[in-house]
Amino acid sequence: MAESEHHPITEQVSDDELKFISVAGNIGAGKSSLTGLLAKHFGWEPFYESVDDNPYLSDFYDDMRRWSFNLQIYFLSSRFRHQKQMLQRPGRFVQDRTIYEDVEIFAKNLHEMGLMSDRDFENYQALFSEMAHYLKPPGLLIYIRAQVPTLVKQIQQRGRDYENTIRIEYLERLNRLYEDWIDRYPHEKLIIDTDDLDFVNSNEDLGRIIELIEQRLFGLFN
Repeated sequence: MAESEHHPITEQVSDDELKFISVAGNIGAGKSSLTGLLAKHFGWEPFYESVDDNPYLSDFYDDMRRWSFNLQIYFLSSRFRHQKQMLQRPGRFVQDRTIYEDVEIFAKNLHEMGLMSDRDFENYQALFSEMAHYLKPPGLLIYIRAQVPTLVKQIQQRGRDYENTIRIEYLERLNRLYEDWIDRYPHEKLIIDTDDLDFVNSNEDLGRIIELIEQRLFGLFN
């Protein structure tokens, strides 16, 4: 079900590395749901991706080429703002999607598909490069891996109108980029395969995930 990387599972993440943890994954993987469940379990504050209040998302799915740059700049600034708030405020946090996914997955994919121009992509990368000096990686990155049929089923279940135009090919491309990125990600990470899990409706499945995370964060004997 899971791959635990960087330190052995018995090694504890130190307190200064544990300001926040992040949940990463493709569209429909269940990031927001898991973020909320983990925040409730640990008593930490969730930071959700700006979706319902995003002024570009609906337009983007109608015309990706026209709105790709606007959308990615919005996500980049939103997640950078969230990171500043998490580092400045007391307490611990659970973040729904990382700023790295914007750069490594979504903007890169739009550029490769010809939906973001070379000029806009270079501008976007230059902006991220400046932001990167002020970023702190999460104490633990939790990547929830799901295959495209699982993603499609869960996207349909939540019934967002603007997601009706998402194509299977688009999700497949994102999954390939996710696998490439997570393989190269240099910090603490936990990979969880969720095709056979229902952590929203099954307390047992959620408990298995929480157990893996707690082993990584707090060690086996705390």
